[in-house]
Amino acid sequence: MKALLFLLFLFSNSLNPVLSQSNLLESVKKNPGEAKNICNKFREFNSKGISASSDKAIEYVSKKNNLTPVYAEIFSIYVIGLHCPDII
Repeated sequence: MKALLFLLFLFSNSLNPVLSQSNLLESVKKNPGEAKNICNKFREFNSKGISASSDKAIEYVSKKNNLTPVYAEIFSIYVIGLHCPDII
C-alpha cells in the first residue's frame, strides 16, 4: 500500500510542470492584449540588438508575470508563436 501511495505521489508531481505549461498557453490565448504588449517589448529589445530569448528579455517576462525563468521562457515562446512571429 505504501508503495502505491509513493508511486501516486511521484506521478502527481510529474504532472505539475505539464499542467503549468498548459495554463501558460491558456493565459496567452486569453490575454492577447497583454501578449501584444510583450511583443512590443520584444521588438524594443530587438531594435537594440537583444534577442527575445536573451537573459534580459526572459528576466523582463519573469518579473512582469511573476514566473520562474524556465516558465518565463516557455511563456515567451508561446507569445512569439501566437502573436509575434517576426520577433527574433
